[in-house]
Amino acid sequence: MSAHTVPAGVGPDDPGAGVARADEALAARNAAAAEHLAGIIADAQLDTAGSPRKLPMDLFPDFPPEMVQAVWERALVVGVRAGQLMQAPRFYRDKLHRLQGELTQAGYVAMGRAARKPLSAAQRYPDLHAIDDEEARGH
Repeated sequence: MSAHTVPAGVGPDDPGAGVARADEALAARNAAAAEHLAGIIADAQLDTAGSPRKLPMDLFPDFPPEMVQAVWERALVVGVRAGQLMQAPRFYRDKLHRLQGELTQAGYVAMGRAARKPLSAAQRYPDLHAIDDEEARGH
């Protein structure tokens, strides 16, 4: 069904027609995005494994499948978020500072120290311009 067709049984004047149209269009977009992400994940998996012959090791046959699946799902979420934060830490400065503080305050001292590293980039590179119309740091 295309994004412009109304599902059978829904008239064009029916208030549900807009919802049905949007539902179909958005569901199609989600499916296309999922296929795209699956391809990116497959590429990244091979790129990090180094060789197609090493891919079977990612199945972890010595561990229960449910455990492997749970770890896989959590690792995907963490990896995607880390990639976002890594690409532009200065755009997430406030969030990174808050997260670093929460780790330290909760007793995760080593992790808090590690989380401070992206924050210190501003001090190491004062000539980088800040965001949101702030003046350049150090000037």
